[in-house]
Amino acid sequence: MFLTMDTGTIMVLVWFGIIILAAVIEAGTMDLSSIWFSVGAFFALIVSIFSNDILVQSIVFLVTSIALLLVLRPLFKEHMRKNEIKTNADSLVGKTAICVKEIKDGERGEVKIEGKIWTAISNENIEANEKVVVLAIKGVKLVVRKQ
Repeated sequence: MFLTMDTGTIMVLVWFGIIILAAVIEAGTMDLSSIWFSVGAFFALIVSIFSNDILVQSIVFLVTSIALLLVLRPLFKEHMRKNEIKTNADSLVGKTAICVKEIKDGERGEVKIEGKIWTAISNENIEANEKVVVLAIKGVKLVVRKQ
């Protein structure tokens, strides 16, 4: 089948395949990296309709994809970050708490912060009554370290 097609038709199919492949990869990763290659392949596909020069098509693909990746991806990532919904628990990150139940390396303990007791984990041993800093929230546990 491919042997009877001219180069232009083959390249249209190649660019269409790249559009689909990059879109599928993007759908799987949701990282805003592959989608720009779909757009670049779309522009190369348009060029392939008017020109059989594979070098020109490839240059259009690469320049468009890389430019969009470098320029638009950071803008879209920043926009997506602004749309994150913060919970009240997120406000605990960076605050100081008091260890009320000893935390052993890799095991659970308890800390008191803003009048509430939370389960906490740490990669270091922390004794009761020691001050700790909340590094992150992992599920329903606080990740802490000694202050």
